[in-house]
Amino acid sequence: MTQTETRAPAAPDTTTREICAQIDRLIDARSARIAAHGPHFSELWDVAVHCLQGGKLLRPRLMMGAFDTLAGTGPAAQRTSALEVAAALEILHFSFLLHDDVIDEDLVRRGEPNLIGCLVAGGAPGLAPAASPAADTTAAARRTLHWARSSGLLVGDLMLTIAHQIMARLRLPEHSRTRVLDLLEASVTETVAGEYCDVGLADGAFVPDLSLVLDMTRMKTASYTFELPLRIAAVVAESPPAVELQLGEVGRHLGVAFQLQDDLLSAFSVSAAHGKDQFSDFREGKETALIAYARMTNAWPSIERLLGAERFSDDSGRRIQRLLTECGAREFIETLVQDQIRTALQVLTRADCAIPAATSRFILGLVDSLDGRRA
Repeated sequence: MTQTETRAPAAPDTTTREICAQIDRLIDARSARIAAHGPHFSELWDVAVHCLQGGKLLRPRLMMGAFDTLAGTGPAAQRTSALEVAAALEILHFSFLLHDDVIDEDLVRRGEPNLIGCLVAGGAPGLAPAASPAADTTAAARRTLHWARSSGLLVGDLMLTIAHQIMARLRLPEHSRTRVLDLLEASVTETVAGEYCDVGLADGAFVPDLSLVLDMTRMKTASYTFELPLRIAAVVAESPPAVELQLGEVGRHLGVAFQLQDDLLSAFSVSAAHGKDQFSDFREGKETALIAYARMTNAWPSIERLLGAERFSDDSGRRIQRLLTECGAREFIETLVQDQIRTALQVLTRADCAIPAATSRFILGLVDSLDGRRA
């Protein structure tokens, strides 16, 4: 296509199909290269591709929604580059999930076996892992689990490299491509710092005060989930620098709100709505902002006895829910969510706001979806 070709903005469902098709093209283009390294690696790749599918596509849809409002009916080739970035964001997300599953020793993701779980079950996508493989102490089971987790780590590294390579080869002006790579590096660095903080909190290496937990929340998830997609959308659309910076500010606050909501949903929603074990955060003793706040209240001794206990039960989970509500932790986090959303919206009404009206409307719609979020 030439730079003179233009296009009409795509409908949301069309955009989702375009993103999925772009991911398929980018993955298919690498399959032959993978196959050249032998059948074992090719089988691992096939399982990884299976696990890559089925996500909500939050980051690529956010990026394309913002891009379409910023670029309007710009060159078709520009939108092709945007779709490539959107696909790369999903692959980047997948790489982070793989590493996260290794760190957390998880076998399930989105209610289904993750890559590690599939490999433990014999490498067949969609099969549930063997009964409590992590608890099987036989030498063979330990070797299988180590192999599966090591494979998850390696595929995570590969997916991170692929995401970077896609962005490095974008057909954009050099200054725009360089800016995309700078944003990618900054976001990956911040996410790694957040994950490091999360692991340190989980293992007791860091004092779990509320300020540190909120910093971890911002770094680990908010940066690459909201801020990065919005800022890259502005760069690919060739928007003025002020637009990129202000969208980054909006994304940072909405990203924190999103993650705090996720903590609330994990703590108080039912499994069917949220797609995970209803009490998994409590069962694992996860250090969230809810727990960090509760540490400062009189309810903490009672919560501490139950949190992450060896004989954790559903009754334990319901008891923690009641205590978190009674001590004010739930209300405090709900207020924080609204504060973050309010601060994000204030950017749109400032006198110096450079964000176009169409993009502001897109963000307002995004806020509405956050307010009604159930999963």
